[in-house]
Amino acid sequence: MSDTAPAGRRFGLIVIGDEILTGQRRDKHLPAFKDMLAARGHGLAWCWILPDEPELLTRQLAASMADGLPVFCCGGIGATPDDHTRACAAAAAGIVLERHPQALALIEGRFGAEAHPHRVLMADLPAGAQLIPNPVNQIPGFVLREHWFLPGFPRMAWPMAEWVLATQYPAAAPSREAALAVRDAPESQLIPLMRKLDGAFPDLKHFSLPHVGDDPQDRYVLLGFRGHGDLAAAMAALRDALDAQGIAYGPPPETE
Repeated sequence: MSDTAPAGRRFGLIVIGDEILTGQRRDKHLPAFKDMLAARGHGLAWCWILPDEPELLTRQLAASMADGLPVFCCGGIGATPDDHTRACAAAAAGIVLERHPQALALIEGRFGAEAHPHRVLMADLPAGAQLIPNPVNQIPGFVLREHWFLPGFPRMAWPMAEWVLATQYPAAAPSREAALAVRDAPESQLIPLMRKLDGAFPDLKHFSLPHVGDDPQDRYVLLGFRGHGDLAAAMAALRDALDAQGIAYGPPPETE
């Protein structure tokens, strides 16, 4: 990756479906999107798992649309009565649903006469929405306010998301990370030091991750930075701050 590559984008992820919250299905989207984005130098800012409840969906989509981040939304764009995402996206944006001619043609091309009267409902999209191609069964997703609405099925959602990233978001310089292991000081003792360093390097995020094990050798606090900024300068400042307080540190275990 060239040093001139742009910095990565942060994305939101919304997974929609009662079946995730009830445990009927296990969510697979969070780890998949984390890896998919990281491979291109991007990252996840947050992830929500939401039920198939129209009022809640509309409220949360309105909030995320106002946030300004690009968001992947998986689930609820089908034609059954419990699929509310299309209507909620329109309501959140303050627009109406309308039958999208290209989506209609794709659905009719896929199902023929059996597209009517129910499957064609998947062509009712928020006014002005653009389509996302579906290489699996040709039933498209859609994009509205930089929210990329995809099916809940991973085998469809993931290649569709790959297309979105490949065509809409240039690959970025990869995020980097470095850390030190502090073994002889509790995390509470490190708080003043962390407050001093927090925000000192705007292009990096300072983190603290305590590890607690039965064996005292397995107890330590991982202190470090991650992001696209000057990692060497940040780690030098961290070492200086630890040295100034006489706090011993070392490299993180290889398992990290």
